[in-house]
Amino acid sequence: MTKKNLHTAEAAQRRAWADDLREALRVLNEGGVILYPTDTIWGLGCDACNPEAVRRIYEIKQRADNKALIVLVDSEPKVEFYVRDVPEVAWDLLEVADRPLTLVLDGARNLAPNLLGEDGSIGIRVTREPFSRDLCMRFKRAIVSTSANVSGEPAPRCFAEIPEEILRAVDYVCTSRRDEKQSAQASSVIKLTQGGEVTILRK
Repeated sequence: MTKKNLHTAEAAQRRAWADDLREALRVLNEGGVILYPTDTIWGLGCDACNPEAVRRIYEIKQRADNKALIVLVDSEPKVEFYVRDVPEVAWDLLEVADRPLTLVLDGARNLAPNLLGEDGSIGIRVTREPFSRDLCMRFKRAIVSTSANVSGEPAPRCFAEIPEEILRAVDYVCTSRRDEKQSAQASSVIKLTQGGEVTILRK
């Protein structure tokens, strides 16, 4: 490929990325549900502050709404906006994590009530994957992220494994990273309490 063709291809790729982000943001702002690539597996996403949008995700997954969902944010300071008192150990864990890490923290706030655990906790993850990070940053609110499957069925490890019924149920399917074939891994999950108790829920 010549240098000119390479620049043309790169420019087309950047435009496609920008168009994808723009359409995903439009749907999120309208209270819709998207299917998008994350730092782990492909996820169902919506505005984490919109109870009706959250309800639709439970409906799509055919999942009981007493089972909490997790949210993605683009930076550590955002964690404090959604959690009242973040334990100091949380910052240490985020700093040393060498793979995606979901923290389950008490005292959630500024989020849809039907998103939270029965104890008022929330699972929250700072994504460093470029597409989901850009999406969270531009949306300026936390975005729900839950596996793109019907509850009880295996979670798809790449876009090609996402069930047709899930693809039909959402309002927008992102185009970025669809061609990737490698199997993605779920995040580690650690629960922290205000009292300093640390529980590993998933390695």
